[in-house]
Amino acid sequence: MTRIAIMGAAGRMGRILLEAVHKSETAELGAAIVRPESSLIGSDAGEMAGLGRVGVALVGSLDEAKSDFEVLIDFSSPALTLDNLAWCADNGKAIVIGTTGFDESQLDALNGYAARLPMVFSANMSTGINLTVNLLKTAAKALGDAGYDIEVIEAHHRHKVDAPSGTALMLGEAVAEPLGRDLKTHGVFERVGQVGPRDPKEIGFATIRGGDIVGEHTVLFAAEGERIEITHKASSRLTFGNGAVRAATWVDGKAPGRYDMQDVLGLKPSEG
Repeated sequence: MTRIAIMGAAGRMGRILLEAVHKSETAELGAAIVRPESSLIGSDAGEMAGLGRVGVALVGSLDEAKSDFEVLIDFSSPALTLDNLAWCADNGKAIVIGTTGFDESQLDALNGYAARLPMVFSANMSTGINLTVNLLKTAAKALGDAGYDIEVIEAHHRHKVDAPSGTALMLGEAVAEPLGRDLKTHGVFERVGQVGPRDPKEIGFATIRGGDIVGEHTVLFAAEGERIEITHKASSRLTFGNGAVRAATWVDGKAPGRYDMQDVLGLKPSEG
């Protein structure tokens, strides 16, 4: 059994991760970390999450749980995730990162830890969305530059702080790579005013924020006379929690490196 620590255990995603670990047959809760000033410190993590007593008390730092887990699951913020990466590298732990919103310098810093510890980093831990990535790569290879305009439309709840979503960017990259395009030069993230005709090689992004939408992503291939839409809709955040726990059990004991859910699910093509 892989012993897992949950960062931000008292938050919405933290509680979902606690539920996913609680239901897992291959993982167990080793530690649950909350803010150091939290009034919940010392409370039972399971009782706090409505799961019943699990015998793991909430703590305010990783140092307090140093000997209690092998893999940390972190869905926090870019700055905190980088701090936690440094701690895990110094203390021989693996990490699963579901945090989004990293800028280029933060991603460079994250990649710098790949030689020091095993990490799974994915903008979306859902099994379905990662199958969608493979479908998009196949579609892009088949359609090529045969007159299909590509647009990525994503929708999330009103509380999401980054846009476009990390998943939308991941899907955009999935279609850009086989087409030899780069989102830095071909991605269009805003259209306002007299923008002129559409560049046939651009990959457009549209963002919707509202209500309690868990996560919906559609990649549209539009040509003269037909339209292909590949869509994934998440109806429960537990799908992300289950994927993160699956990633944690997979990465436990792996060699240092940066992995993603394609590795976890065995979806990457074999070499040779």
